[in-house]
Amino acid sequence: MIETGADAAAAPTAARRALTDPIDRRLAAALLVDGRSTLKALAEITGLSVSAVQARVRRLEADGIIRGYVALLDAEAIGLPLAALIAITPLDPAQPDDAPEMLAGLTEIEACHSVAGEDAYVLFVRVASPTALEQLIREIRKRANVSTRTTVVLQTFFERRTTLGPPV
Repeated sequence: MIETGADAAAAPTAARRALTDPIDRRLAAALLVDGRSTLKALAEITGLSVSAVQARVRRLEADGIIRGYVALLDAEAIGLPLAALIAITPLDPAQPDDAPEMLAGLTEIEACHSVAGEDAYVLFVRVASPTALEQLIREIRKRANVSTRTTVVLQTFFERRTTLGPPV
């Protein structure tokens, strides 16, 4: 699945508060399952009035807990059937740590994760073909001055969990 929309590309921000309120957690969980839930449906789930639900959802958005709403598209249907993980490591450890900024414009990169270990970042990418993957790897190396190690995804069994973890 592919996230689309302006909010999908936004950089993560720390929430100003923890999601501890049971009703807010129920709202967030319902929106994880169906981001297009109506206020009326959310009111039925929580037992609150529509206006109370609207106020809570707006506060969750303002606090950065709800970061956006996205459409999830089938990657094969839109011509991007090949997914891969690309680990990148700077060629020169003294070079500036600016790989995310250097790679931000490459639309094939869906996610960039800073990681512990010998690699600096792991990228999740989707492309149309092995040739497109090879071209993308070349472009990543050129833009960020990094070495790469690529793992092709053969099959995805699940992604984008639709449940919240335990209360914090």
